[in-house]
Amino acid sequence: MCGRYVRKSTRREIANWFAAEDAEGVEWGSSYNVAPQTFQPVVRLNRDTGRREIVLMRWGLVPYWSKDAKIGYSTINAKAETVATAPAFRDAFRRRRCLVPADAFYEWQKLDPKHKQPYAIALKSREPYGLAGLWERWKDPATGEWLETFTIITTGANQVVAPLHNRMPVILERKDYTRWLDTGDPLQPPADLLRPFPAEEMTAWKVDKAVGNVKNDAAELLEEPVPEPMLGFVADPQQH
Repeated sequence: MCGRYVRKSTRREIANWFAAEDAEGVEWGSSYNVAPQTFQPVVRLNRDTGRREIVLMRWGLVPYWSKDAKIGYSTINAKAETVATAPAFRDAFRRRRCLVPADAFYEWQKLDPKHKQPYAIALKSREPYGLAGLWERWKDPATGEWLETFTIITTGANQVVAPLHNRMPVILERKDYTRWLDTGDPLQPPADLLRPFPAEEMTAWKVDKAVGNVKNDAAELLEEPVPEPMLGFVADPQQH
């Protein structure tokens, strides 16, 4: 699954990278520990102009038919293998696809039953990338207010991610952004794009365990932690 990611790119950098209209008047800061249920920028096609636009949506998709928004806690990810048939995602897969701007994502390697080591995974180039996403617009039956939400599609892990987890988010090639966003033919969504990103273009490194707490959100989270000194051992300076 993908439960945390990094989005450090500025509003203008995102607009330039994704060739989207700059979301003037909408501000957001960098986040080095993006968590579910937070509002994040996503890129979609404007319904009226057909151009790419940046919109803030909440992470955790709420289908238009849902009775309440609680379903969003369990729909932060959609599996590539079932996205075309799962009731919560199938309509959005055909008609409401989006790109989720990211610079890295986190995964935890299980060391033993009580300990896990977090890793950051990014492109070797350190360029931003677009995660394959779906979005929905839901109307609260109690208040009449509209809520827009999104989910991130996952697929099997490549050779970089596999030692950490058996799944990874779908990272789309920049050249495929147009195909992914174009929903002109809802009967033939581009399912062939839902594949692992080339491992040779990616890298992973250990990060501080502080990333496990969503309250921690600083650039230092991406830095590899300094190894802890060995306990119970003191070198004898007289030994050679």
